[in-house]
Amino acid sequence: MSQGVRIGGASGFWGDASLATPQLLSARSVDFIVYDYLAEITMAILARARAKDPEAGFATDFVTSAMAPNLAEIARQGVRIVSNAGGMNAEACAAALRVEIESQGLSLRVAVITGDDLLARREEIAARAPLDMFHSAPLPPVEKIASINAYLGAFPIAVALDRGADIVITGRCVDSAVTLGAVIHHYGWGADDLDVLAGGSLAGHILECGPQATGGNYTDWRAVAGTLSEIGYPIAEVFADGTFEVSKPEGTGGQVSRGTVGEQMLYEIGDPQAYVLPDVTCDFSRVVLEEIGPNRVRVSGARGLGVPDNYKTCLTWGDGYRSGYLFTFYGLEAEAKAQHFADTVLKRCRATLTRLQAPDYTDVSIELLGAESQFGALRHSDPSREVVAKIAVRHSDSRAVALFLKEATGLGLATPPGLSGFAGARPKPSPVMALFSYVTPKDQVQVRLRDDVGELDYAPAIGQLTVAADSVQPPNTPPAPRTVEVPLIELAWARSGDKGDIANIGVMARAPELMPWIWAAMTSEHLLRVFGHFLEGDVADRIERFYLPGSAAMNILLHGALGGGGTSSLRNDPQAKGYAQLLLAAPVAVDADLLALLRGENDVSH
Repeated sequence: MSQGVRIGGASGFWGDASLATPQLLSARSVDFIVYDYLAEITMAILARARAKDPEAGFATDFVTSAMAPNLAEIARQGVRIVSNAGGMNAEACAAALRVEIESQGLSLRVAVITGDDLLARREEIAARAPLDMFHSAPLPPVEKIASINAYLGAFPIAVALDRGADIVITGRCVDSAVTLGAVIHHYGWGADDLDVLAGGSLAGHILECGPQATGGNYTDWRAVAGTLSEIGYPIAEVFADGTFEVSKPEGTGGQVSRGTVGEQMLYEIGDPQAYVLPDVTCDFSRVVLEEIGPNRVRVSGARGLGVPDNYKTCLTWGDGYRSGYLFTFYGLEAEAKAQHFADTVLKRCRATLTRLQAPDYTDVSIELLGAESQFGALRHSDPSREVVAKIAVRHSDSRAVALFLKEATGLGLATPPGLSGFAGARPKPSPVMALFSYVTPKDQVQVRLRDDVGELDYAPAIGQLTVAADSVQPPNTPPAPRTVEVPLIELAWARSGDKGDIANIGVMARAPELMPWIWAAMTSEHLLRVFGHFLEGDVADRIERFYLPGSAAMNILLHGALGGGGTSSLRNDPQAKGYAQLLLAAPVAVDADLLALLRGENDVSH
C-alpha cells in the first residue's frame, strides 16, 4: 500500500503532558499534529472563565506550552497543526497565538473556525423549547444558562487547510474532527464518501485521547509499567481507502497492540452501529484490528451509514453549588467510625438548616474509599482498618454548602478516634454547571472561517445517502463438558468512560474464541450485581449491550449510573473511569478446557 498521511495525536485533554509535541516532531515523519482539549467538564470550566474575563475561555497551554517552544521547529518541518483549543473563545486563542508567532519572527498562517457558540441566541433557543436528548427534561431557565455550543464537524477544518492555513484553531468540534479534517484535506474526500469518512473518524477517535492508545489506562498495565514515564504518543497513518495503521515514535515507551488500540476504539462510543458524528454516522461493529508488526496495528472495516441533519449541542447552566471533603480514619473499626462521623456531620448540618427554615441538601454522597464502597454487592466482608471518608453535598444556596464545610471540620475533636489526614486549605463551595444535551438542525448554525485570505461561511452537507446497518447477531455459547469461574480479566481487556450520565464499558476478548462466553456472562443480572448500587430508582431498561463481531468485543451502556454526570455529580468517579476495573474483577464462567488451551498458547498477564 502506498504511503498515507501521518497524523500525530498530541493531546487528549486540557492539561496533557507538554512532552508530546517535541516527541512527535522528533519523529520527523508526521504531516500533521492534532490536539483535542475539550470535554463537557472542560467546557463548563471555560464558560466560567470567560464569564469572569471576556478574553479568557480557551486552553491557554496550547499557546504557552504546546506551540510557543515548538513553533520554529513546526515551521522548519512544515508540520501543520489542528486544535480545538479555542474552546469558548477561539478568536482570543488565535490572537494570542499570532502574537507569539510574530514575536518569534515567523510567518505561520492561523485560521479560526467559529459558529459553535450559540449563547447569544439563548432566548430564541428557549422559544423552541428543545428537550434533553437523553432524559427528555425541559430546557433549564434562560437566566441560568452559561454556555451553548454545537459540536461542529471536520469539513470546515479541511477548507481552512485547503486555503493554506498552517495552524487551524476551532471552538467546540467533535473530538475526532481535528484528525478527520486533516485527512479530508489530504485526499479530497467528499460528503458522500461515507465509508472512508467513517475510517478517518475512527482514526481520529483512536488519536483523540493521546497515550490511551499506546498503553495508558491499559488493562495489562504491568506489560508497560516500566515505560510509562517515556510513553509514546500515537501516530495514525491513514490511507486513501479509509484504513489506517497505528504506531508511535521509535524508542518511546508504552505499547501499540490489539489490546491498547481495541480498548481505545471501544472507549465512549455508545452504540457501535450508530456512532453519530456531524459528518458521518459510523458503524464500527465489523472493524478488524491486526497486529502487523512490533508496535503497529492495522485498522480496517469501518463503515459510514449516512450524514446527520443535526449537530449535537451541549448547554451548561448554573444548578446550585457543591463541595466535599476527604477525611481519613485508621485503626480498629475504621469503617464504622468513618460512617458514624459522616452521619454525624450531616445530622448537625440538617439540624441547622431546619432551624434556619432552609431546604435540605438536594444531593448527598458518602463513599468510604478503602472499604470497597465502589464494589457494591461484590465487596469483601472483612472490615477495613484504613479508609477515606469522602463526604459531599449539593444545595441551591452556597451558604448551605459552606455550612457543611464548616461543620465537617468543626467536628474534628468530637469524632470517634482515628481521624487523621493531610490537607491544605479548607475547600470552598463551587458552582455546579449542569449539562443539557439536545440537537440543533445544521441549517440553524452559521459556521464561519477566518484566515489571512478573509472570511468564509461554510454550509455543511445534510442528509446524504443514508444506508442501513448490517444486522449483527450475538454469539451463541458453545456447549462445554466442564466450566470454571475466573475473573473477567483473564478473558478480556476492558475500558470505561462516560457520556453525560451514561457509563460506557467496552470489553474485548483476549482471543476471539472467548467472546461467546463473555457475552453469555454479561447478563443484566450480572451487570446489576456489579453496578446496581450506582443506579438510582427503577433500573429497568437501564442496561444496553452491543456486539462487535469484527473485533470480538462488546459495549455496555448503563443509563443514569453517574449521579448526574461529571459536571454536577458528587460521586468519587463521576466519569466511570474505574467501572471497567469493577467488571474485570467479577468472576464469570468459561469452558475450562478452552481456557486451559489458551493459557498454554498465550501469556495472559495482569
